[in-house]
Amino acid sequence: MSATHPVFITGGAGFIGSALIHYLLAETGLAVVNIDALTYAAHPASLASVAQHARYRFSHTDITDRAALDALFAQYRPCGVIHLAAESHVDRSITGPAAFIDTNIVGTYTLLEAARHYWQGLSENQQAAFRFHHVSTDEVFGELSPAAAPFNEHSPYAPSSPYAASKAAADHLVRAWQRTYGLPVLLSNCSNNYGPRQFPEKLIPLMIIRALNGQNLPVYGDGCQVRDWLHVDDHARALWTVFRHGTVGATYTVGGGNERRNIDVVRQICDVLDRLCPDAHGSHHRLIRHVPDRPGHDVRYAVDAGRIRQDLGWQPQQDFEHGLAQTVHWYVSHRDWWQPLLQRNTAPAGDA
Repeated sequence: MSATHPVFITGGAGFIGSALIHYLLAETGLAVVNIDALTYAAHPASLASVAQHARYRFSHTDITDRAALDALFAQYRPCGVIHLAAESHVDRSITGPAAFIDTNIVGTYTLLEAARHYWQGLSENQQAAFRFHHVSTDEVFGELSPAAAPFNEHSPYAPSSPYAASKAAADHLVRAWQRTYGLPVLLSNCSNNYGPRQFPEKLIPLMIIRALNGQNLPVYGDGCQVRDWLHVDDHARALWTVFRHGTVGATYTVGGGNERRNIDVVRQICDVLDRLCPDAHGSHHRLIRHVPDRPGHDVRYAVDAGRIRQDLGWQPQQDFEHGLAQTVHWYVSHRDWWQPLLQRNTAPAGDA
């Protein structure tokens, strides 16, 4: 590994974490230590192409394990942490909230304490350079009415699901550690991500894979819930931009500016598949089925990314129509990546 101090990425075997690691290894000279417990949504195959990279290390570690975290900080002496490890699927949080409390709240607290202990032992210059970047979600803000302005950094918290509540709690912990202890933190709240290597329980990969298998495409309620879609590669660039150039203590909302109804996203997936993989039985649209809505389902999310655009110069590069078509093509071409995951009890209906 490079002699320079690495950055810790928690949850690096997950969807966003693996995209960020690919970006850092390809576009920067930074060394990366991936800290991941390899729970159900993690997929080491997402990092197979970089597993032997000279600037990459993996640690099979749970962020609730304080002793293991202390040992990692002492061994690698990182320049900072980008904290992505989380339980993230709303449906699972409704049926089994305990794991979300443990990972998202207790895990974040444990990681904060390990980082604080390490940071307090650094020289003054090293302390000034260190960053703890906590990656959160727009779901902490609750739902928007159809005509409301998008969420921004000043939006009040009003989480609807156990998942969103656990992420909101983690956000508050991170801010408290900066206010109380001076730990140099950054926060970002992103909109719905999409792209290659996303676990098949989320809306877009779930619909692609079920359609490829000739299965029904279950859509919650009328499917008119609106989400703002952000390509994962654009998000990876945003995370690095915030980590490098963000103001300590600041929050940045990160969105793609692509508001779409869930039903329209599913229909667009069907259109792409009709072109790529024509089905002898007819259009993939025939597979769409509306199913009972889930409890507490937020009607709309949207994110104002004006601050990160204006202050840090970031903007999304991926057009949604092109990005979605590219994503569908990736899943069509990488069955070897997702087929082993179908045994992991994916969610019955699609949403973020």
